[in-house]
Amino acid sequence: METIRPWQSKDGSIDFEADGAPTPSRARAAVEKVVQAVEELAPLLPHDAAYHRALVADLRRWAEDGFEVPDFLDSLLAFQPAARRVDGLQHLVVFPMYTQNGNPDRNLEAVVVRVVWPEWLAELERTRYDNPLYLGLAFEDFTSGYDTNSAVLFPETIAVREVPERFSWGGIFCDREAARFRRVSQAAVRTLRLELPEDVRGMLDDQRRCEEAFALWDMVHDRTHSHGDLPFDPFMIKQRQPFWMYGLEELRCDLTAFKEAVKLEAEGVAQARDVQYAVIFDRMFRFPVTGDRVRNYDGLGGQLLFAYLHQHDVVRWTDNTLHIDWDRAPQVTNQLCGEIEKLYRDGIDRPKLVHWFKAYELVSSYLSPHPGSVWAKGPDALDLSRPPRKLVDEVLPDEFPLSMFYEALAKKLRDVVASTKGITADSDLREAA
Repeated sequence: METIRPWQSKDGSIDFEADGAPTPSRARAAVEKVVQAVEELAPLLPHDAAYHRALVADLRRWAEDGFEVPDFLDSLLAFQPAARRVDGLQHLVVFPMYTQNGNPDRNLEAVVVRVVWPEWLAELERTRYDNPLYLGLAFEDFTSGYDTNSAVLFPETIAVREVPERFSWGGIFCDREAARFRRVSQAAVRTLRLELPEDVRGMLDDQRRCEEAFALWDMVHDRTHSHGDLPFDPFMIKQRQPFWMYGLEELRCDLTAFKEAVKLEAEGVAQARDVQYAVIFDRMFRFPVTGDRVRNYDGLGGQLLFAYLHQHDVVRWTDNTLHIDWDRAPQVTNQLCGEIEKLYRDGIDRPKLVHWFKAYELVSSYLSPHPGSVWAKGPDALDLSRPPRKLVDEVLPDEFPLSMFYEALAKKLRDVVASTKGITADSDLREAA
């Protein structure tokens, strides 16, 4: 497959007139090698037999049709990993796809995954957080598209002739999330001279604990997109909105997971306390300093959480040392969640544009807008005769710039953040070796 990748165009097709393109016969031979490899490995994974048969048919049809834009709908519909969530179960997955936060082109990719589905998590999903489409995953191996920052396996990214009526699964790699979280958080703790409680330090040293925390966090986060008092389609990516709306939605889902973790901790669920640490640390330390500043809605959510905790005296930056009031952190974090939930609930009775301005007011009450922002000047500065989607063009790429604190932290953590590209649970072991 790594031989095939450079031949593919952005849409996954092969242009035989392009520089460096193979002959059609060479391309067919390469795809046949992929087919032979799938057929050799398939007996090891009998639970995926129907998928692998459909996969072989899709690969051969792509070759027979002249390597035009690939269509793997048949094999996508045959792949049903959420129907059998068994801890440790492996899958060999091959599709033409882009990898979110990774490779934007629809290359042929292969990934071997292991399902993360311990009994305690299965019980919570069965009895409390129904999410039949969710899969916790860990990497076993992958092609180049996953040697990136991508930590998801989503059917929406796969090249198909038509979009199915509904997707039946969605996977999140909790091992990559945990390893990335540990590396960046440990560097931030050192840089900021943050004193940690013993249980937090123990968590950051334990990959397994962090994986379990992320598996629970992701499961609750994922279902929250369609739960609650929502004034809009929960699949917000289909709508054109100012990026702070996406930032608030992602933060709402994370803070809901935090709120649920507070309840679960009181009920004796061992992983719940770790979820709270993971949400606070990942949101405050990694999100704001990761990626560029063009509509970085995850970064915005992290900035907002830090500012809220700082302005409510839960976080203190004094004498070049960070202090966290661990006793008050749950209460104040849940308080921010409550403010966002009230914004959503009130938004049901508001026109879209009014809702956007109310959301802007919430964010700008804790974060300073760019001094050149038109939106910060209020409705009188905008041409309200234009439809709302056109007013999105007036939003600056970096509507809420980093604070001086985060500008300095970003410089300190830049190399550490970059080093997490392609990270997996055993990356530190490989580097040590």
